[in-house]
Amino acid sequence: MVHLTAEEKDAVLGLWGKVNVQEVGGEALGRLLVVYPWTQRFFESFGDLSSADAVMNNPKVKAHGKKVLDSFADGLKHLDNLKGTFAALSELHCDKLHVDPENFRLLGNELVVVLARTFGKEFTPELQAAYQKVVAGVANALAHRYH
Repeated sequence: MVHLTAEEKDAVLGLWGKVNVQEVGGEALGRLLVVYPWTQRFFESFGDLSSADAVMNNPKVKAHGKKVLDSFADGLKHLDNLKGTFAALSELHCDKLHVDPENFRLLGNELVVVLARTFGKEFTPELQAAYQKVVAGVANALAHRYH
């Protein structure tokens, strides 16, 4: 569960309505794979990840990034039940793929970086604080089998 004030929730959802999930998702996942190269081990089937340029222009990275943000958007609609919303994804990523739960936190932070880069001054410190709460809540829900 994420505890946001009504103002924070309105601000988060208001900005999210302007997000291009394909671009932002691809960049966030790409940045994760470049900045934290050990996360690439889960994406070996994606082809060339040999350089930052290869990662950032990889169509499979972009497609999976969009998929990630589509799921994130679903979570924004269910902030009071993130564990339920992400139960199946948690089972897949944690139990079947054995993804380190820290990777969810790292990806959430990359999403915040990309939102800040994309929206500039519109991404105020208050809005960042609200988004940090959301990405932490999503990461916790995805990693809940480890708690």
